[in-house]
Amino acid sequence: MAFPERRSPDGLPDDAGWSDHSALAAALGEPIPRIPPVYGYDERGSELFEDITRLPTYYLTRVEWDLLRTHAREIAAELHGVRFAELGSGSGKKTRTLLAEGAPARPAEYLPVDVSAEMLQRAAAVAENVPGLVVRPLRTRYEAGLAHLREHPGERLVIGFLGANVGNTTRAERAALLAEVAAALRPGDGFLVSADLRKPGTVFTRAYNDPPGASAFADFRRNHLVHLNRLCGADFVPGRFVPVAHYDEGVGEVHALLHVRTAHEARVPAVGRVLRLDAGAAINVGISAKFDHDAWQAELAAHGLHVRRCWSDQRWQYAIYLAERG
Repeated sequence: MAFPERRSPDGLPDDAGWSDHSALAAALGEPIPRIPPVYGYDERGSELFEDITRLPTYYLTRVEWDLLRTHAREIAAELHGVRFAELGSGSGKKTRTLLAEGAPARPAEYLPVDVSAEMLQRAAAVAENVPGLVVRPLRTRYEAGLAHLREHPGERLVIGFLGANVGNTTRAERAALLAEVAAALRPGDGFLVSADLRKPGTVFTRAYNDPPGASAFADFRRNHLVHLNRLCGADFVPGRFVPVAHYDEGVGEVHALLHVRTAHEARVPAVGRVLRLDAGAAINVGISAKFDHDAWQAELAAHGLHVRRCWSDQRWQYAIYLAERG
C-alpha cells in the first residue's frame, strides 16, 4: 500500500515520496537483491540509526562531530547569510552543533530535508537557539528536495550532505545524485559533503557490525524488512535473517547483508516481485563506499563541483569538503 498523497505548504508531497517504488523495483532485481537506503529511514529506522551512532565501535559520527567543533568557525563562516539545505538532516544535531560552536556566523535560512517527520520536528528546533534563523523543513526524499531547490532559486545556496551519507550509494546512483546536486546549484553556490576515507578493512568490519551485547545494527537492518512489509504489503519474516557486514577492498565498499537462515519466499506486491531465497542467500540493505581523497575530488569535479576547502582529522581518515559550483 502507499500513503495517500498530501501537499505541504511548499507544494511538495507530504508522504516523503514513499509512493514511488521504481528504485526499489530495480534494486530488488539485482543479482543480490538490494533495498535502497531510504527504506531504512522510516520513523523507527531513524531512531534505530541514532542508536548506531552511540555504539563505541562506530567512529564516523564522533569523528565528524570533532571536525565540526574544531573547525566550526571556519565552516559556519562559509554558511553565513546563505540558504543551507541539509540532505538527510535527521534531527539536525550536527547543524545545531555547528551553529552553536561557530556563532555568530549563521545561515539566513535552514532547510532540513528528511523522510522522517519526527526527525524534521527536532531539526526545526535548531531555530530556538539561533535568533532570526528561518527554518523550512522539507519532508521528502533527496531527489524531490533537490528538484524543489532547483525550481525555487533564491539567495546563495549551500547544500549539505553530512554523515558520510554520500557513500550509501552505488557508483551509478552517486553519479546521478551528484548530477542532481550540481543542477540545483548555480555558479558560486556550494556543496558541503563529508566522506569516509579508505583505511584497513578491519576498521570497517569492526565499525559496521554490532559489538558483543549490542543489537543496534541488527535491529536497524531488519527494520528495512519491517518497513517494506508495512509500506509495500510485503511478507518478509525479519526474524529469519541474520545481519553481517563485510568490506570489499577491491571496490572500497562495506556491504551490509541480511542472510536468511532457511529458504524463504517473500512477496513485494507494490513492485510485483517475489523473492525466492535459498538458505544462506542474502539481501543487501546497505552500501558504504570509502573514498580515496584525490579520486573523490575528481569525482566531484566531473560534475562541475570543485573543492575549495577541506577539513580532515590529522590521519586523513575522514574529511569534510566544501565544493563550489563552477
